[in-house]
Amino acid sequence: MRNLEEKVAAWERHGHTIAYFGRDDMVTGALAFGDHVKPEAAALVAGLKARGIRTLLVSGDGHAATQWVASQIGVDEVVAEALPERKTAVIRYLQNAGAVVAMVGDGVNDAPSLAQADLGIALSSGTDIAMHAAPLVISASSLLSVIEAFDLAKDSLRVVRQNLFWAFVYNAAGVTLAAFGLLNPIFAAGAMVVSSLSVIWNSKRLASA
Repeated sequence: MRNLEEKVAAWERHGHTIAYFGRDDMVTGALAFGDHVKPEAAALVAGLKARGIRTLLVSGDGHAATQWVASQIGVDEVVAEALPERKTAVIRYLQNAGAVVAMVGDGVNDAPSLAQADLGIALSSGTDIAMHAAPLVISASSLLSVIEAFDLAKDSLRVVRQNLFWAFVYNAAGVTLAAFGLLNPIFAAGAMVVSSLSVIWNSKRLASA
């Protein structure tokens, strides 16, 4: 039994979840279950931190297994042994504290929290229910696509703001000149074309970003 306890302790230190079995009220063995940490997981966490995003690992695995994974990828905080209701409660608590929460998951147990999060991100390699619960599904196999999605969203918002600014400038100038009779209708039509072309050109920069 002591040998089994030592093996179990070693398995848990390496991120495994343990299931015991036995008979006649006696433990006779144990099974170790675990997942491999994706090679790019640490890079994903580092990329999120570099963008000022707080990271949190919420897992249904045991404390030892979850802490081991956390040490491998470098997350800020850990919540272990979390059932689906606990995961949802954690997200709701963060939202009530004023945080905007993005959740990345791929399992059946992740579906409720993906729906609760401000932005649920599912992986296409995950379960169907997770993909249906999340508004954003990453089709690429690499977790780094999550960072690419964040960067694209940030760039898109910046371009939208720029387009709105220049549209306001064009229209404010045109209305003012027209009010004083200084704008010929032909030039006004040409200015609208230029305005539309500038919006298209500015938006196309996203494709090359």
